[in-house]
Amino acid sequence: MTIERIKVGPRMSQAVIHGATVYLAGQVADDPGADVAGQTRQILAKIDRLLAEAGTDKSKLLSANVWLSDISTFDQMNAVWDEWVTPGMPPARACVESRLARPEFKVEIMAVAAR
Repeated sequence: MTIERIKVGPRMSQAVIHGATVYLAGQVADDPGADVAGQTRQILAKIDRLLAEAGTDKSKLLSANVWLSDISTFDQMNAVWDEWVTPGMPPARACVESRLARPEFKVEIMAVAAR
C-alpha cells in the first residue's frame, strides 16, 4: 500500500495519506496574534484546505485532538468549532490544556479523516 505526503517539510508532512485514511499534522494559526476564536478559525480553514488537497472533507473526520494553552478558553474555541463541524457528523475528539510550541499559540488541532 502506498503512502502519499502533502506539503512535505524537513521535519514533518502536513498530511499523510495511507490507504483510505488521512492524517493531519497539528495545525496552528498563521497569525498567532489573534485571539482563541480567531486562531481556531484560521486552523479550521487550514484543515479544510488540507483535507480538500487529500481528496476528502470535514464530513469524513474520524478524530480530532485539540490543545489549548489555557483551558478557560474552551468555550471560545468550541463556539467556532460548533459552527464549523458538519452537523450530525462530529468526530471523536479530545481537548486538553497544554503548553504549546510557542507562547503566542493559543490553539493547536490535529485531525484524522477517511477519504
